[in-house]
Amino acid sequence: MSQENVEKLRELFQPWDGRNLREFSEAWGSGEIDLSILAPDVAYEDTILPDHVGETYRGHDGVVRATERWAEPFQELVAELDRIVGDGDSLVSVHRVRSRAEHTGIEFEAEVAYAWQFEEGRVVRFRSYWEPRAALESLGLEE
Repeated sequence: MSQENVEKLRELFQPWDGRNLREFSEAWGSGEIDLSILAPDVAYEDTILPDHVGETYRGHDGVVRATERWAEPFQELVAELDRIVGDGDSLVSVHRVRSRAEHTGIEFEAEVAYAWQFEEGRVVRFRSYWEPRAALESLGLEE
């Protein structure tokens, strides 16, 4: 199942690699994006943005809502997949994120990571991290 889960994650990110994430909810609503890799009751925890810390978003609609909230202050928000680390049902994806603030035009670039937990081939839980090392440690993985 290890390589299969890696490929499923790659397929999830592929349509969004290099695209503005502000368009995510619109694409989800039109059926352009397929979230079937996510279990219907998937739980997503955001630890990156200060006003999101401690929040858990549930289900496909929750993931869309979290993405909308994350992208809201930005004119442009682009995440590019760098690598996927791990095996079996525990994976970490590492991304390069570039953004430009809506009102100030300030540009920002950083590396972020997500820890993914699969059950029966679907994501049941994922969590964001500023540091790839922290995401890896959360799942007991090494690069």
